[in-house]
Amino acid sequence: MSIEEQLLERYGPLLSLSDLSELLKRSPDGLRIALRGQSDFALRWNSAKRKVGRRVYFQASEVAELIERS
Repeated sequence: MSIEEQLLERYGPLLSLSDLSELLKRSPDGLRIALRGQSDFALRWNSAKRKVGRRVYFQASEVAELIERS
């Protein structure tokens, strides 16, 4: 089973910030702060970010791709 299939099964097509923080084993506030910067980490992970209204989600397929690359 691929990483993408596992993410889709567990979280669905979109991961919330708290889902992503759980997956990356970071606190939600720490992840939110890290994504605000201009670091390489922030630039890569912000590419997977999608806004739905005022909420922020991360596309499962892009998250899986980022995990596979690292």
